[in-house]
Amino acid sequence: MQADMEVVGQARNGMEAVELAQLLHPDVVLMDLHMPLKGGVAATREITRDLPKTQILVLTTLHDDETVFEAVRAGAHAYLLKDADEDELLETIRALRRGESRLSPQIARKVMDQFRRLAPMCSAGPLRADSVPLSDKEEKILQLICEGMINRQIANVMFLAEGTVKNYVSRIMEKLHANTRTELALRSRL
Repeated sequence: MQADMEVVGQARNGMEAVELAQLLHPDVVLMDLHMPLKGGVAATREITRDLPKTQILVLTTLHDDETVFEAVRAGAHAYLLKDADEDELLETIRALRRGESRLSPQIARKVMDQFRRLAPMCSAGPLRADSVPLSDKEEKILQLICEGMINRQIANVMFLAEGTVKNYVSRIMEKLHANTRTELALRSRL
């Protein structure tokens, strides 16, 4: 019922969610994690692999650490609990279309705590992915990601356009075989 949104499909299970996403190419998928036939994490992983422009918004009651991080590693771009109000849900969908990520406050706290535990992993020397080296600029951008900066902040520090930073982040993710910024921070030390 929003002028800027249209529901293009609805799935009854994870397998159908993947099939419909591949057929309809939605901009945003609202994903429940607890579904029959194929769970939401597996469905998220497949959709983000096959449709990298499709944004996944996890909307679930599950908020234990393992489930949160599995969904983020699978490629979820936002994570809200089902008790989120309508305005928060609609604004999150719009934020995803603008290229932003959103987390409910409870989930943001878990991610921040995990990031703090991982931060020391991001503090040593030049990084290399397989045999493809990162450029000096890519290494600097990766370091800023590890420090928790968002693209806009990185753009200001590096004197680049935000779109240019997004392109660098995509290339770094590709080189390090990462699907999300959190995974990027994790893999940067492997």
